[in-house]
Amino acid sequence: MEKFVAITYDFHVSAISRYIPERSNPDISIFFFAYWMSITNKSEKPAQLLNRYWKITDADGRINEINGPGVVGEKPYLEPGQNFEYNSFCPLPTEFGFMKGYYDMIWENKKEFQIDIPQFRLSKPNSAN
Repeated sequence: MEKFVAITYDFHVSAISRYIPERSNPDISIFFFAYWMSITNKSEKPAQLLNRYWKITDADGRINEINGPGVVGEKPYLEPGQNFEYNSFCPLPTEFGFMKGYYDMIWENKKEFQIDIPQFRLSKPNSAN
């Protein structure tokens, strides 16, 4: 599996995705993908993740935008050197697409900032080169 990485303000965000055939149904154009995210604070200051933003694009160019508080029901607080990992799912109406976005973060001094989520591919094996 290919790992995609973005670095913003010394926060390292990596993503890995995988097609889930047992949850997919090509007959009705539903393709499920799992993805694993890792956020590592390599800065010298603690910060908390407040919100997430996703831009999901399918193979036909349709875009779905998702905004929401935290990730998987959590708003992790990351001390310097700490890592937070989670996984989630994304259904698509096509065999491949892309996800990218950002996390809204806040430093201890209440200054807000964003860290990038790298663009990564969601693809059924042999569906796209």
